[in-house]
Formats: sequence, structure tokens, C-alpha cells
Amino acid sequence: MSADTDELRVWIDQDLCTGDGLCVQYAPEVFELDIDGLAYVKDHTGELLQAPGVRADVPRQLLLEVIDSAKECPGDCIHVERAADGVAVAGPLSSVE
Repeated sequence: MSADTDELRVWIDQDLCTGDGLCVQYAPEVFELDIDGLAYVKDHTGELLQAPGVRADVPRQLLLEVIDSAKECPGDCIHVERAADGVAVAGPLSSVE
């Protein structure tokens, strides 16, 4: 697998998050609901990343779970993009659904 096409990052638009928690069910290593009831991404150490638009790397073994969470999200607020060029591969800005 090539690093330029395989490495993904994910972020959540909290303005659109419904707090449904579906993403946490798909990939609890990547997503977490905070005390405000909204979902956030976590870094590789498990630390919650709360700055707006902050991106987290997607662990290779969770690529499908993270992409599925973006596709199934009721708030359509999860963005998955290629790390190399920022092109959306799943979520509201993706042309692949």
C-alpha cells in the first residue's frame, strides 16, 4: 500500500454533529462523545482533539470503520480525507458515496 494514497485523516464538524454516537460505535479508538454531547476525534494517544477542524490520523486497521462511520453519520459531519492532498474520500464533501 502506498503512503500517498493510503494514509487518511478524519475530522468532525461539530456544528453539524447530532451527538448520535454512531461513530463511537464504529471506531471508539478514533471518536469520542465529549461532555457537551458532541463527537470529537482522538489522536493516537487517545487525547480528545477539540479545536475546530482539527484532523486526526486514521489508524490503518480502522480505515473501513472510519469510512463507514462517515457514510452512516446522521449529521453528515464526519470528513475523511487523504493525508497527502486533502481530497475527501468519505463524508459530505466526497463525490464517492
